[in-house]
Amino acid sequence: MRAKPVFQAPLLVVTDLMGTTLRDDGAVLPAYHAAFAECSIPFTEAELAARRGAHKLSLFTEFALRRYPAEEAPKVAAAALEVFERRLRHFLATGGGTEIRGAEQAVARLRAAGIKVALTSGFDRGLIADIVAHCGWSELFDAVVYPDEVPAGRPAPYLIFQAMQKLLVRPVARVAVIGDTSLDLQAGTNAGAGWVVGVLSESTDSPVPGLVPGTHVFLPRFGARQDLDGQDKPGQGVLGEASYLSSARASVRACGSVSGREQTGPSQT
Repeated sequence: MRAKPVFQAPLLVVTDLMGTTLRDDGAVLPAYHAAFAECSIPFTEAELAARRGAHKLSLFTEFALRRYPAEEAPKVAAAALEVFERRLRHFLATGGGTEIRGAEQAVARLRAAGIKVALTSGFDRGLIADIVAHCGWSELFDAVVYPDEVPAGRPAPYLIFQAMQKLLVRPVARVAVIGDTSLDLQAGTNAGAGWVVGVLSESTDSPVPGLVPGTHVFLPRFGARQDLDGQDKPGQGVLGEASYLSSARASVRACGSVSGREQTGPSQT
């Protein structure tokens, strides 16, 4: 008789910032548009959608290199980043930048359960620090990982590895990665994380979890919650205004269901 897999909870949850723990409220896309327009950097919406979640300076540099000489592109990219960050700081200063409801409580409960939580982002250090201070999150996370601490941003796995190194967590099979873009999820898969959890938000560019290979669970932002038995529970929303805390609980429960590679919930990849 086959033994039932023993549930081992994650030792570490690595979560994204904008769109996963912090409300986007439609601020990021116009900031991109302003940066591209003011610095005359060509792009298409499809290209931008595919790069959501990437390190922002790297993204602007990549796009600028298609129009500007190699010696000029970094300066143009830096200028574009300045425009982008100025727009987002204005967003914070005018009342934006609030948690996805229940995010703080979810992180606190995870930590109370002995699970470490690290925050990552494609934003640069200064803007991440401003957002953390704006939200009063200086003590909320066990660690914050900045892009300048790693050789490459998402979809490379280095932000996740740096979180593990900072918090002395191993193996990677006991790490859960949560994010709202394809690059967030690809980074988790590339790291070999034990659990890769996708959540829907304004910036999610892959509404079908099967489009992100390796994703174990995909949690909707609004609407009915699909419980681990696959049954819809009307009125029990998972994320956003329907409660981020429910998302965190479902994520951790889902982690148990997929440790042993049993697939449950919305994703069957």
